[in-house]
Amino acid sequence: MPPPAPPRRNKFGKRALAGGESPPARTHERELIAVCGLAAVEALVARDPGRVERLFYVPRLARQLAAPRRVLADARKPFREVGAAELARIAGTVHHGGVVAIARPRPLLALDPQAARRWAVDGRPLLILDGIGNPHNLGAIVRSAAYFGVERIILVERPEQALPSPASYRISEGALDRVMLYQAPLSVAFGALKPAFRVVGTVLGRGVPLHAFRADRPVALVLGNEEHGLDPATLALCDTVITIPGVTIPGGQIQSLNVAAAAAILFYALRSG
Repeated sequence: MPPPAPPRRNKFGKRALAGGESPPARTHERELIAVCGLAAVEALVARDPGRVERLFYVPRLARQLAAPRRVLADARKPFREVGAAELARIAGTVHHGGVVAIARPRPLLALDPQAARRWAVDGRPLLILDGIGNPHNLGAIVRSAAYFGVERIILVERPEQALPSPASYRISEGALDRVMLYQAPLSVAFGALKPAFRVVGTVLGRGVPLHAFRADRPVALVLGNEEHGLDPATLALCDTVITIPGVTIPGGQIQSLNVAAAAAILFYALRSG
């Protein structure tokens, strides 16, 4: 008699259900995301281990993942070694860094206007993202924000704004689990912050040069869409509009910076200033 066939598994490495078998009472598979890369997985497990449902990794990372494996074992959740090809199938990308955690996405927090005004007490800048559509840019911006001590980020409620996703988690190198993420309409965000923060927009070539900008109170920095920047109506509501001046070289000046590169420069300047 032939041996039973091995159980089929879906893209997340979970056993496929047989006909008539009821699914377990837990988060639906469509609601789970693949968090790739050692730094991102370690940050996720350290910050919010309850969100992790399963863990897959190549054998060479077994020792480095000893702590996350203990956490999952204590929670009676599965983890296992897999080959690179299977890991790529589970992750949905070959750029998985050798480890994938299948997890519930981090919920975005609603913005509390009264609490937002109190944030100014610590003097730190915060970030408003208004229409950043590329998840790779979102991940890179959040990574730079965390590096420079920006702890709070507001994602404006609009269709083109990217939200945390497998791609942004991979690029952020764990930073998406090290900052506080809020979501609100732009009018609500501006209304909550303006009494305590200087709301600073960014524009190409016609704002206050960055080196000349001086803030009289903590800054709420607003970054707009990669293609067209901030809307004119949004710029009109900002307290100040600044520009990163470039250098003209033979052949002409490069028109603009990538928004993630611009964000890193702005974070450094605001911290240094």
